[in-house]
Amino acid sequence: MHLQAFSPFPSSAGNVVFFVRHHLYKWKSHIRIGMDGKFVGGQFSPKKLRGGRRCFSRSIGGASISCSNSMGKDLYVPSNEKIINARLIYAVAPAMGHNQESHPESNFRVPAIVNALEKMELTPKIRGSEIIELHNIKPASVDDIAMDQASQEGIIFIDGSGPTYATSTTFHESLVAAGAGITLVDSVVAASKICLDPPVGFALIRPPGHHAIPKGPMGFCVFGNVAIAARYAQRVHGLKRVFIIDFDVHHGNGTNDAFYDDPDIFFLSTHQDGSYPGTGKVDEVGHGDGEGTTLNLPLPGGSGDIAMTTVFDEVIVPCAQRFKPDIILVSAGYDGHVLDPLASLQFTTGTYYTLASNIKQLAKDLCGGRCVFFLEGGYNLDSLSCSVADSFRAFLGERSLASEFDNPAILYDEPSTKVKQVIQRVKHIHSL
Repeated sequence: MHLQAFSPFPSSAGNVVFFVRHHLYKWKSHIRIGMDGKFVGGQFSPKKLRGGRRCFSRSIGGASISCSNSMGKDLYVPSNEKIINARLIYAVAPAMGHNQESHPESNFRVPAIVNALEKMELTPKIRGSEIIELHNIKPASVDDIAMDQASQEGIIFIDGSGPTYATSTTFHESLVAAGAGITLVDSVVAASKICLDPPVGFALIRPPGHHAIPKGPMGFCVFGNVAIAARYAQRVHGLKRVFIIDFDVHHGNGTNDAFYDDPDIFFLSTHQDGSYPGTGKVDEVGHGDGEGTTLNLPLPGGSGDIAMTTVFDEVIVPCAQRFKPDIILVSAGYDGHVLDPLASLQFTTGTYYTLASNIKQLAKDLCGGRCVFFLEGGYNLDSLSCSVADSFRAFLGERSLASEFDNPAILYDEPSTKVKQVIQRVKHIHSL
C-alpha cells in the first residue's frame, strides 16, 4: 500500500479533512508504504529502508523523528544495562501544535506534568538509571493505526464545531502519540525478558485516545492509542491476551467498540454513570466470541477512594486472574479527581497512587510485570500533575505524598449503597 499524501484541508465551520490516498501494489511479496505529502510548516522526506520499506523523517523542535512500517520494524529500546536497573520508563509527546484557545484538552497539560516531575525530582536527571525517558519517538505507521475510515474511504474528518478539534499539526502529532505507546510496549517487553521485575511504562501523550472509534476521531481523541498498542503487542510480540483497564471518568467507548467481539482482549472500564458519551452500561459485555470480555462499571456521582478500592479488589483483580493476561495496558485518565472540572467523582491524588501501585503488583503477579500506562483525561492542571507524579512514586515503590496536596475537608460521604448495588450487579453478570 503506497500512501501518496496526507494533507489537512480546512472546510467551513472550522472542520478539518485529512485526505489519504492509497494505491495498492505488490513488490517482492512485501507491502511498501511511502509518504511524500506536505504539511503546513514542514515537509516529509522519503528514505528507502531495507526490505522494501519506506519511511519519513521530520524535525520538530530540534528533535529528529522518523517512522517506518511496523512489518520487520527495528525495535527502539534502551540498552540492557539501562533496563536492568530501571523501575519506570516514560515517553513525552506533548503535541504542542495541537491546541485550541480555552479548550480543556490543551497543550498545557503534558508540560504541567513534566514541570511537576522535575520539581518533585522524579526524572532521570535526579534519579539516574532508576527512571528512563525515551527520546526521538517514532510515529506510528499507517498499518499501526488501521482506522476504518482512513483505510476504506481515504478520508479522516474532524468536525471542528464539536469537542474534537484539529490543527495543521494534529495528524502528525497524533501519530507521534500512538508511536510513543508502542515504543513503550517494545521497551517493557524487552525488559521483561531480562528482569523479573521490569519497569512500568507510562506514555505522557496527547491527544488522548480512548474515545476514538474505528471510523474516526471523537471526544478530544484522534487515534485509539491503547487499542493501537494492544494490537501491536499481539502482532509484533506475540502477546495474545491483553487486559485493558480504563479508569478515566468517561467511558472508553472507542476501545470498547474496537474489541467488542474479541475474546483475546479484555476491556474493563470504570467511569461515572451518565457522563460523556453515555455508553458503558453494565449490560454491555461483548458480542459473539467476545461475549464476557468487556466489563463496564458505571459509578454513581460522588464515588471516591472507598468505591475504587472496593472495585479493584472485588472486580478488577478476579477478572484479571481469570483472564490470565500476557500484558496489561491502562487508559489512565485523571479526570475523576475531585478537583477536575469535567465530572463529579471524588477521587484524590491518593486514589491514583493506590491504583498505580495495585496495577503494578497485578501485572507482576499475572504477566511478568508487563504493564504500560497511557495518559487519557485530566483537566485541572494541578490535580493532574500531582496525581501523575504520585503514580510515578507508586511505580518506584516510594511512599505517597498525596497528603501534601489532597484536602479531605472538601470531600463528602460517598454513595455507598449505590456503589454496592452496581458492584453486586456486575459481579452477578460476570459470575465473579
